[in-house]
Amino acid sequence: MSTQLNHSEGNSALHQLPHVDGLTVGIVCAEWNNQITDALLQGALDVFSKEGYEDITIAHVPGTVELTYGAAQMARTGRYDAVIMIGCVIRGGTPHFDYVCDNATQGCAFLNATQDVPVIFCVLTTDDMQQALDRAGGALCNKGAEAAEAAIKMAHFASTFSK
Repeated sequence: MSTQLNHSEGNSALHQLPHVDGLTVGIVCAEWNNQITDALLQGALDVFSKEGYEDITIAHVPGTVELTYGAAQMARTGRYDAVIMIGCVIRGGTPHFDYVCDNATQGCAFLNATQDVPVIFCVLTTDDMQQALDRAGGALCNKGAEAAEAAIKMAHFASTFSK
């Protein structure tokens, strides 16, 4: 998911999403930095609502490290067409930032390689709070909305390989 800096409505082809019959999505959202994660979650829910999808399950975990476990539990149920991991890690003065970011990134990659459901990475890794705010509905759009679009596209993609 890359930030789209062109905010014009003229290129609607970028926002045309496929339809997925009966789409079910699981969202696991970190409570840490909830000012940001709540905004990302709302951005995702707004997209699903706009597209007519209502079967969305939300689960909360304490922090970003726990997202992999939460996403794995959701993916293993077989109930979801896609799972989204929502978190936010803001750089501090210790190496903790690197460990948390690596854990979440590698965890998501592992789940995508081993589970039958796409797991969408919506974890902001920023240097400061302003960068996070900019990506959670501020100047650089809402990464939660982009994650919802990716979930729809990947669920559609995955459906082309199912029997």
